[in-house]
Amino acid sequence: MNIDKYAKKIWDYMILNQGIKKSDAIFALGSNDKRVAEEAGRLYLEGYAPRIIFSGGFGKDTHFSDPEAIVFAETVIKMGVPEDDVIIEDKATNTGENIEFTKSKIEKLGLGINSLILVHKPYMERRIYAAFKKQWPEVDFCITSPNLNYEEYWIEKGIEWRDKIINIMVGDLIRIKEYPKLGYQIEQDIPEDVWEAGQKLLNMGFDKYRI
Repeated sequence: MNIDKYAKKIWDYMILNQGIKKSDAIFALGSNDKRVAEEAGRLYLEGYAPRIIFSGGFGKDTHFSDPEAIVFAETVIKMGVPEDDVIIEDKATNTGENIEFTKSKIEKLGLGINSLILVHKPYMERRIYAAFKKQWPEVDFCITSPNLNYEEYWIEKGIEWRDKIINIMVGDLIRIKEYPKLGYQIEQDIPEDVWEAGQKLLNMGFDKYRI
């Protein structure tokens, strides 16, 4: 079986390899992966932005006892990021709410944020890009993620972690195709070989996040 071959094809498609630039804020979307928070903290400490925004409450896969944004904030504060430069939105349960609730929070705080560095997991870059382009088009942004390849990302946690990632990627590939019809994302081209890889993985049983 060529599970990893097909998964790598989708992984490579999902990563955008955008360059990052100094911005008004770093915006890290919540998840179970603290490496996302660590990447946001590193960017702050290297001077890419004067503040970090964390958005995330309890999603369907959250395994923290506290909201994801709280856990992420604690992670970067331990790295040396001043607490005053950390903004927390801890109610969002999906990407749409990450955007909606964070926009509202920024407006209430009176912050003039026109540019963002978005930070998420590597295989989430493309879907986040499509969602922000549709739902927050007025903000200038670039996207980055922890610098890990496909194997590096899951190898320490084992095959179960790999299989979960593949399930998510296959589900997200379908969303990239279907969500523009619902107004959630901009349309994006999906190369035929990438789509075929997703269909093969679906047929192998990687359908947990299928819509």
